[in-house]
Amino acid sequence: QVQLVESGGGLVQAGGSLRLSCATSGHTFSMSVMGWFRQAPGKEREFVAAINWSGDNTYYADSVKGRFSISRGNARNTGYLQMNSLKPEDTAVYYCAARRLPWGSTRYHDSGTYDYWGQGTQVTVSS
Repeated sequence: QVQLVESGGGLVQAGGSLRLSCATSGHTFSMSVMGWFRQAPGKEREFVAAINWSGDNTYYADSVKGRFSISRGNARNTGYLQMNSLKPEDTAVYYCAARRLPWGSTRYHDSGTYDYWGQGTQVTVSS
């Protein structure tokens, strides 16, 4: 089992920044990819960004490319999502997730490939 706990969400004005954290514990040695997803009210969950467990490779949704940055902590037990130039349309519950499927198998945007999920953290961007 792997546990993931997100933190860092909140209310911010448009153009502002937030950094989300995802603390992991348990049998993380079997995990290969960490992903961030988000879900706005009335919408389906959508992919935001992914990173391989060693932190060497990243992949972003077009909607956040150039504004968001995903990273892994030095101890490899925490992941981060730095969000800059936030827009009202970024408002959503943000979830981190982990999967065993290797980075080379791609499909980072596919939520069905992820094995474990956090409980989510709310991000609200006011205009």
